[in-house]
Amino acid sequence: ELPIPFRLAWDLTTSITSFRCHRLVETPMTRIFREAVAHYGALQFERLRLNLFGGCFNHRPMRGGSALSMHAWGIAVDLDPERNPLRWGRDRATFAAPAYEPFWTIVEAAGATSLGRACNRDWMHFQFARL
Repeated sequence: ELPIPFRLAWDLTTSITSFRCHRLVETPMTRIFREAVAHYGALQFERLRLNLFGGCFNHRPMRGGSALSMHAWGIAVDLDPERNPLRWGRDRATFAAPAYEPFWTIVEAAGATSLGRACNRDWMHFQFARL
């Protein structure tokens, strides 16, 4: 369950209060969002567009490959894909800005990995798997 309603990134008129993920990451996933909302406050969390849900569980292969995506296991989340597209690096992705540093600290403390911080691409994405 999410601490505040999130909006679907592809349909901002639709809000969600939870999403499906793997049962083994449910607790740290919940902790990430609770701690982030507590840190920023609900209004700033929304202003930073951290509430724009781009997806979690989606049984599909990785883009451009045949191996399963981390989303196929429900262990990855995408947020605000419009402003953090797959191929954008820290020079363009909004989640690379200093205002998001506390969020990434919370994500990493929960055991997840930011692809943006680790690989300088796919800043929308964090996952509970090593690279």
